[in-house]
Amino acid sequence: MSQKTLKHLILVFLVLLPTLTAAGANCTCVQSEELSGNNKVALRYKVAALVIILVSSAIGVSLPILGKRIPALSPESNLFFLVKSFAAGVILSTGFIHVLPDAFESLTSPCLNDYPWGKFPFTGLAAMVGSLGTLMIDAFATGHYRKIHYGKNVPMDEETGENHDGHVHLHTHAAHGHAHGALPVVPEGLSELDRIRYKVTSQVLEMGIVVHSVIIGISLGTSQNVDTIKPLMAALCFHQFFEGMGLGGCIAQASFKSASTMCMALFFSLTTPVGIAIGIGITNVYNENSPTALIVQGLLDAVAAGILIYMALVDLLAQDFMNPKVQSNTRLFLGANIALLLGAGFMALLAIWA
Repeated sequence: MSQKTLKHLILVFLVLLPTLTAAGANCTCVQSEELSGNNKVALRYKVAALVIILVSSAIGVSLPILGKRIPALSPESNLFFLVKSFAAGVILSTGFIHVLPDAFESLTSPCLNDYPWGKFPFTGLAAMVGSLGTLMIDAFATGHYRKIHYGKNVPMDEETGENHDGHVHLHTHAAHGHAHGALPVVPEGLSELDRIRYKVTSQVLEMGIVVHSVIIGISLGTSQNVDTIKPLMAALCFHQFFEGMGLGGCIAQASFKSASTMCMALFFSLTTPVGIAIGIGITNVYNENSPTALIVQGLLDAVAAGILIYMALVDLLAQDFMNPKVQSNTRLFLGANIALLLGAGFMALLAIWA
């Protein structure tokens, strides 16, 4: 999937979502959230949340990218693997603990007709579609990039690697004298095929993050309850920072060109703030309990959960945990497991407040 196509899909999503969620605002179902405090006070908190979350997202996604110039945070360092494992735990917990339960709640709401919503587990179906769709996009995009770079002759050594004396001996395409144009420098320890995998992973992961980040932003932006906004703002800062670390790690390892790297980092940083801005703009017409809003938000949440769970398990954790560097270093392997559990645990705890 090209970056241009991905951007077009996301822009269409951003344009249509407010219209769809506001369309059913005449539903007689009572709002679940009582208004408390002055709306102007709530607006000030929402604007503050927009700025703080923007800064947190930008710092989180930028650290691994800028880490190429900081030895401790470079993609080859042990610390990088530990931080990325922690971030993967955050993303996995987000899918299982935060996004998927919200989807179940929306699609089993009493405001929806019992038929068909009460007769079939649409949440599970949408999550499965999200996971399988991600797998298909992942496989198609990887094959597409490989064909562009190698043509029909994919070097076998680069697909498997050869482990000699504790290090991975890799044969890149450029080493055979067939490079087509200037390619970005591949980080040490990564083959060109690894770089292709991380390139696909970062784009698909960003697609999943964008969907649920905009929905979360709209939820915060439409809230008029200061007591709801405060903990949600703190939780989202933590969530966006470490989710950005995970995405930024993939972007750094993919070795995109500078313009593409900046574009992807900026796009991630803006998703939740844009959602908050949309929520503020549609506060007066948005009813979170309208059938249309519940269905759209529930299905999108379920698909996003499927994407995040797949990406965390398959493209982040499995890929890094099977890395020869981690497999051959017992301390690093144990540290990565502990970091994973801590990331998932901390993000799960945040479900108490948000």
